[in-house]
Amino acid sequence: MGKLYEALTPGLRTFIEEAPVFFVATAPRADEGRVNVSPKGGMDTLHILDDTTVAYLDLIGSGAETIAHIRENGRITLMFCSFTHRPKILRLYGRGRCVFPDSPEWGALVGRFGSHPIPRSVVVVSLDRIADSCGFTVPEMTLVGERDLQDKWGERRTRPELEEYMREKNSHSIDGLPARPHLD
Repeated sequence: MGKLYEALTPGLRTFIEEAPVFFVATAPRADEGRVNVSPKGGMDTLHILDDTTVAYLDLIGSGAETIAHIRENGRITLMFCSFTHRPKILRLYGRGRCVFPDSPEWGALVGRFGSHPIPRSVVVVSLDRIADSCGFTVPEMTLVGERDLQDKWGERRTRPELEEYMREKNSHSIDGLPARPHLD
């Protein structure tokens, strides 16, 4: 059944690279804070940096739970599921950090991903546990295609409009934690 790995093997790398969607889970420290699970799509928005580090392009969205939780405590889990005939679930546990456009690292990191008009940050995750499991109950499905609606939404807005949107929607989490810096 399940197996633990010290690092991302070639087989795990292929599994990750072929995943059309993955899920990100984070939580605040506070007991009354909400656990957040977000789907992330776009096969060009995740990059394996090395055997124990991955990064994904965080696009402007209607909420900012993930980056708020990461900024508060760094805990993050990424989950990949196989929807093909070979059932498998892969969880990557670790500590994340957000790299924002004003960071010296931004240019080198953002260039590893596909071109998207609305990047908010790059989330870099240092893995401390890599585990797979069977996925026997995950349904087998066929991918119809990727959606480009978020990119089209961003292309219709000017940079000042996007900044205003982020001030309104991305400055704090639903629990009141600060999310994107420089928006207050």
